[in-house]
Amino acid sequence: MRLHGALALLLLLCIHVGHQGADARGDGFVRVQGTRFVLNGSPFFANGFNAYWLMSLGADPAQRGKVTSALSQAAGAGLTVARTWAFSDGGSNALQYSPGRYNENTFQGLDFVLSEARKHGIKMILSLVNSYDSFGGRKQYVQWAREQGQSIGSDDEFFTNPVVKGFYKNHIKTVLMRVNTITGVVYKDDPTIMAWELMNEPRCPSDLSGRTLQSWIAEMAAHVKSIDGAHLLETGLEGFYGASSPSRGAVNPSGYQVGADFLANNRVPGVDFATVHAYPDQWLPGLDAPSQLRFLGAWLDAHIADAGRVLRKPLLVAEFGKSRRDPGYGGGDAQRDAVFGAVYAKVYESARAGGAAAGALFWQLLAEGMDSYGDGYEVVLGRAPSSTAGVIATQSRRLQGLARAFARARKAQHQQGKASGKGAKGGN
Repeated sequence: MRLHGALALLLLLCIHVGHQGADARGDGFVRVQGTRFVLNGSPFFANGFNAYWLMSLGADPAQRGKVTSALSQAAGAGLTVARTWAFSDGGSNALQYSPGRYNENTFQGLDFVLSEARKHGIKMILSLVNSYDSFGGRKQYVQWAREQGQSIGSDDEFFTNPVVKGFYKNHIKTVLMRVNTITGVVYKDDPTIMAWELMNEPRCPSDLSGRTLQSWIAEMAAHVKSIDGAHLLETGLEGFYGASSPSRGAVNPSGYQVGADFLANNRVPGVDFATVHAYPDQWLPGLDAPSQLRFLGAWLDAHIADAGRVLRKPLLVAEFGKSRRDPGYGGGDAQRDAVFGAVYAKVYESARAGGAAAGALFWQLLAEGMDSYGDGYEVVLGRAPSSTAGVIATQSRRLQGLARAFARARKAQHQQGKASGKGAKGGN
């Protein structure tokens, strides 16, 4: 981008939200200004990855090297953000054995992850509960409540039962108030953490009006913010449109009305930025690859536009990918590279034009020796040759270049302001 173009966008940003105050502090916390992430007063673009397994391997001294290796390789590819689980509910190796009872060894695994991310300059998004049964999720919370005598009909009562909500609020407080045994920093005070996520892919299909999930998000967002006002918060939504925007219903893949509402849910006070996931291979398995790419483009265009014009918040593509296990995938990684390229192009073009897209996190990053964790979507950066690794690194360089252009424009603006001030002083 030419310097005067970056300067114009920066001036628009400053006029819209102001450039002074907490967002300009050099304290290492990622914050939001308008439709932008900022870090120490400068624009911050999130090129990153998902790695749900980090805590569980971090809890095993024999496996910790894979955590370090993955984060080191990610940093080498210019990746700046990782999303992972801060939950594991029920079972012998869980984080939370039962309501309020925690496995210290597993918690120390998360401590290790945060300490290593800090060393490698990677910001973390921590998700606090799963919508699905894996790692316990809301099903486990509901079962705990039943064991305490609660009469609960379905797992969707996770969102309404006061006992279940109390369990979850306690988990939020426990994680946010955790003192890292390695760094000594309380999680709520740790700038290594970029954001909290209320739930991985929240859905409430028993109430397609969206009111149940809307109420839950409002209550839990307020709870998080009552404990931690420093970190950003997002919902974990996949991006499906709901009752508040019937004209957008056609954007959803067919059959995906799940009780979530992209616009209404992200308008909740305390929700700092919007998220969208993108899996056309899962949502539209009957379509060929070119048709899935066309859907992907329209899906992202709609959400980028709505985040900017309606929500006026940044948008993070928090999950996307293409599985090698899909029928018709073919040899090589050309189809996956095309999906990555399409997502990255939408993010970059929006960011360059001052739009709401602020980054994308692919699913999922693995280290060497983790074949059993493979789900078809995995990327192993250390495994060469990898065309996908090149696509990822190229996006990192482009976003870094864009950030530098904004930084140069900001410096030029500052110098121009100083010169104007001196001129005015000399004329008095």
